[in-house]
Amino acid sequence: MTQTPVEPRTAAEDAGEGSRQPAGRSWLDRYFHISARGSSVPREVRGGITTFMAMCYILLLNPLLLSGPDASGHKLSHAALITATALAAAVSTLLMGFVGKVPLALAAGLSVAGVISTQVAPNMTWPQAMGMCVIYGGVIVLLVVTGLREIVMNAIPLPLKHGITIGIGMFIAMIGLVNAGFVGKGDPHGTAPVALGAGGQLHGWPVLLFCVTLLLIFMLQARNIPGAILIGIVVGTVLAVVVNAAGNLTPADWGGSAPKLEGSAVSMPDFGLFGHVEFGGWGSIGGMTVGVIVFTLVLAGFFDAMATIIGVGTEAGLADDKGRMPGLSKALFIDGAGGAIGGVAGASGQTVFIESATGVGEGARTGLSSVVTGILFALGLFFTPLAQIVPSQVAAAALVVIGAMMMSNARHVDWSDRAVAVPVFMTVALMPFTYSITAGVGAGVVSYTAIKAAQGKWREAGVFMWILTAVFVVYFALHPIEGWLGVK
Repeated sequence: MTQTPVEPRTAAEDAGEGSRQPAGRSWLDRYFHISARGSSVPREVRGGITTFMAMCYILLLNPLLLSGPDASGHKLSHAALITATALAAAVSTLLMGFVGKVPLALAAGLSVAGVISTQVAPNMTWPQAMGMCVIYGGVIVLLVVTGLREIVMNAIPLPLKHGITIGIGMFIAMIGLVNAGFVGKGDPHGTAPVALGAGGQLHGWPVLLFCVTLLLIFMLQARNIPGAILIGIVVGTVLAVVVNAAGNLTPADWGGSAPKLEGSAVSMPDFGLFGHVEFGGWGSIGGMTVGVIVFTLVLAGFFDAMATIIGVGTEAGLADDKGRMPGLSKALFIDGAGGAIGGVAGASGQTVFIESATGVGEGARTGLSSVVTGILFALGLFFTPLAQIVPSQVAAAALVVIGAMMMSNARHVDWSDRAVAVPVFMTVALMPFTYSITAGVGAGVVSYTAIKAAQGKWREAGVFMWILTAVFVVYFALHPIEGWLGVK
């Protein structure tokens, strides 16, 4: 999707929309501009429910991504992660509905969670990692408030933005394949760094259920079945429960807890992660690494959100021919604030989900649909035991599906142009191969400016890209530089 700078609607324009509403309408109609946008309360409710059904898989996937240990070896409670994910999604989406008044729902961004789990947490504690979410959210809010978002977006070449999205999709798919046990470490002799399953073979029922769930979701999507991901996860979980009971499998066979309900399906939320945020104490990793991490989080959470907001808004018929839409500035502000909200809740940064388009497809045109979605996420706080039944192998299938969906951005890349194709390839390849989003972004930036310089077009890259190039060159050469300076 092409990301173009847009002019936010002014307060007067937004107020004018409300003044055009017919007299005698309910306060709900007047507040959300329901009639003015050609919608109705039933359509908004239906759209909100549809959006929730399309994206509630995040209650399962985000805890899966954040299940690893931090630098101290501490792991987060699975129940607390589900609560944090539901809480942050509910608060962010309700804010978008009541304040932004547009049909956009927010939840934990998988790209952001991927950075947090693989690059941030292994180098610091979980509270410090959540502090990084608050910082990056504040940076995005600052970019929105100051109007610098256009400058930043224009500075990153569009093909590289697509490459970052594709690379993150590949990276997320790799995480899913590894978590499912479909991809494992290579043979002990070191002839292959990775292999099919364990030592070249797939072992056990859980990985087979991963394959079945993955194929089922792809088949449902091929038939354009709404909520394909959720349906696939539900069916895969039911099969997992049957297999677990019939085969007398142990929790060890599943790599964790067995897929069965312990006690009641309803429980009180576990708010154990709320407010566990720390700032500072990053001396062990250095200021440069902290800066690169923040920059990577901003990339992961900002550009996709901008495209999603404009894309869904256009599909809903809210944007004009210049891309302006009611509440755009508020929507961008809330999306940025979602980083801080997710950090405080303990769920990583929140961002607008493209699944909001499913609600728009059902007729949603106003923030009332987002309010409905937010309420449903709030209700999800009390159904943690049900979410815990889903085995990680079944949830991992959805990660691979999301990765495949993000690959669609490849159609926007001119692969015949080496100045574009090489940086995009470097970005896409190195994210999964190095298990580092930062390494992929850095390789793309450095190769882009290097090729432009070789073509004698170094001015086309722009000052901002050359600054980034210098930063990433130091990042890649940090170890020899420290050795040269005598830093231990």
